[in-house]
Amino acid sequence: QVQLVESGGGLVQTGASLRLSCAASRRTSSSYAMGWFRQAPGKEREFVAAINWSGHNTYYSDSVKGRFTISRDNAKNTVYLQMNSLKPEDSAVYYCAANMATGLLRDKQNNYWGQGTQVTVSS
Repeated sequence: QVQLVESGGGLVQTGASLRLSCAASRRTSSSYAMGWFRQAPGKEREFVAAINWSGHNTYYSDSVKGRFTISRDNAKNTVYLQMNSLKPEDSAVYYCAANMATGLLRDKQNNYWGQGTQVTVSS
């Protein structure tokens, strides 16, 4: 079992930055891909970004590419999502996820999930 706890959400203005953190309850560096998803009211949960176990490979949705950066610190069992140039359409609950492979994670195949953190971007 992997337990994930997100933090760092909040209310910001358009153009601002936020950094989300996701702390894992056990050592994830040896096996798990990690990622972020988001869900706005009335919409499906959508993929945002993923990173493989080593941190060498990253993946982004087209809507955040160039603005968001995913990274991980395996010594701290933590993954980060640096969000820059935020837009109102980025407003959502952001969820951390873990899986054995990035492909499975992106397809939401039996992911471990955190409880989510709210990000609100005002115009």
